[in-house]
Amino acid sequence: MQKTSLILALALAFTSAAQAENVTINGTGVSLEANKTPVNTAKNPQAIASLPAGFKPAVPGKFTVAISAQSQPPLTVFADDNKTLIGSEADIARLVADSLGLELNVVPTSWEDWPLGVASGKYDAAISNITVTKARKEKFDFATYRKDSLGFYVKSTSPIKSLVKAEDIAGLKIIVGSGTNQEAILLAWDAENQKKGLKPFTPIYTKDDAAQTLALQSGRADAYFGPNVIGAWKAALTGKTRLVGSVDGGWPKAAHIAVTLKKGSGLAEPVQIALNGVIKNGDYDKVLNRWGEGVERIPASEVNPAGLGD
Repeated sequence: MQKTSLILALALAFTSAAQAENVTINGTGVSLEANKTPVNTAKNPQAIASLPAGFKPAVPGKFTVAISAQSQPPLTVFADDNKTLIGSEADIARLVADSLGLELNVVPTSWEDWPLGVASGKYDAAISNITVTKARKEKFDFATYRKDSLGFYVKSTSPIKSLVKAEDIAGLKIIVGSGTNQEAILLAWDAENQKKGLKPFTPIYTKDDAAQTLALQSGRADAYFGPNVIGAWKAALTGKTRLVGSVDGGWPKAAHIAVTLKKGSGLAEPVQIALNGVIKNGDYDKVLNRWGEGVERIPASEVNPAGLGD
């Protein structure tokens, strides 16, 4: 019991530290303190003019965006008030809202909540590290804003050296988000392995960052598989984990993260125009670079491109 309590305390300490310290990701220094100041941009007349006739935002005068409430810096993290979400996702949402001449209204949500919320019109959009997939395009429209890169991370003392292909995960216990495209990749790999008679992998589902840290550091899990920027942040901050392989989010093809919108709402084009505007004026790069995500920049936003499963 004492050992478990100690490990949990360390896991929570790592999580708290991730909210307070400076780290270097992909050669870029990242400071949460400095990044609390919002990055704003100018209204984009073309984006505003392209809004559908009779457009009524979920909250009058505001652009209401669902963003994951799970603390996963540099994507999302709560500010000192434990209410305000900051991170690259909130910054991207603000650039879109500013471009459309609307006030940003961020609603912290769970991963399970955003699909129904967007489909019902409760939220105008979801910006929560959502990858474009064939299945999701049947229900939602997308405007891309970042490459999707996934990483395998293990405990720094792990004997595992490389996880880059299906055979590598055989027999392992891997932390992965339920209902995510990374889970879909692992399940596809596992199906390949079982046809070859290899041992199945075991998915480990956790509720938050502290639980992920506990599972990995205690040996209950062999690896974590998720957004590379999140894994890189934790590895740079604590030195307790290391990267052993990366995969395109649309394996075996490239994939992109996108602003997710209600199907047929007419908002995909205005949001795309807004994103291309901030890509052109440099505010997009300010956001990505200050969160260490410059390696995932895209040259232009696309509406409903090919994704996982296409």
